Amino acid sequence: MRATIIHAPGDIRVENAPEPTITAPTDAVIRTVATCVCGSDLWSYRGVLPIAEPWAIGHEYVGVVEEVGSEVSTVRPGQFVIGSFVASDNTCPNCRAGYQTSCLHAQQVNGAQAEYVRIPIADGTLVATPEQPDEELIPSLLTLSDVMGTGWYAARAAEIRPGSTAVVVGDGAVGLSGVIAAKELGAERIIAMSRHESRQKLALEFGATDIVTERGEEGVARVKELTNGVGADSVLECVGTQESMRQGLQSARPGGNVGFVGFPHGTQIDGQELFFSHVGLRGGLAPVRSYLPDLIQRVFDGRINPGKVFDLSLPLDQAAEGYKAMDQRRAIKTLLRP
Repeated sequence: MRATIIHAPGDIRVENAPEPTITAPTDAVIRTVATCVCGSDLWSYRGVLPIAEPWAIGHEYVGVVEEVGSEVSTVRPGQFVIGSFVASDNTCPNCRAGYQTSCLHAQQVNGAQAEYVRIPIADGTLVATPEQPDEELIPSLLTLSDVMGTGWYAARAAEIRPGSTAVVVGDGAVGLSGVIAAKELGAERIIAMSRHESRQKLALEFGATDIVTERGEEGVARVKELTNGVGADSVLECVGTQESMRQGLQSARPGGNVGFVGFPHGTQIDGQELFFSHVGLRGGLAPVRSYLPDLIQRVFDGRINPGKVFDLSLPLDQAAEGYKAMDQRRAIKTLLRP
């Protein structure tokens, strides 16, 4: 089969690789219908995360079940499925509490930018759609494997309530998905922080009511101005830098909450400052498996269309161009078709 392999920073190749097989009775093998490049993939591509040796990259996927192990009972060959980027049994105490990415038996899913992918612990990881989806739904369903579920977790972690005011820091695919989540959860005012016109337009289409182009202290001041000097009830931090975290914490009102889902790089939080701010902080790897049934139904019902974050679609063999386009910010998110 064809699979995307990262060899070194900036060195993405689509190569021949062995097709995956069932290695445990709880495995499933799916034929990938669509996959994509994640913003977190760029950390390796840019050399921020070390690459000890070439490895098969990619963790977002939708596809059709080809084969299942002898102990798999919740999905069967021929079904269209979506799964999380972390495999989980969905039965351990952490899973039952809604934190499947902290499953006691968690395994990272890798190698999804390929024609086929093996999914461990399939019963707890994969969710079948109610029927075979129409072609136009596939991009939106693909976002549920990570970015839409991550944006949803950010909104939930920030405790958005009906009638509240939310700020979204970050205008990538996760931040834009967070705008959708904020609207779906009932936020009355949604302030999107973005400097890019195309992303601003999409944020407004998804439900943002205000756009803030300023960053840092100026961005915080603008948020305070829009909220009568108080700050937001909920802030979704979807970047992961020191500046974005500080901007998020300072944009929240006393008693407000920050949900942070941007993978932290060099981020430090002043404990004393947080103590006196009365701002709540929750984040981590998004437990997207917890939200899959609900989000799948919202896509099928036409309530949400997060697939619009894909502004570049390429055949799998052109994965290297998809990475380059995202790295150069010529694309928000690249969809790949095997």
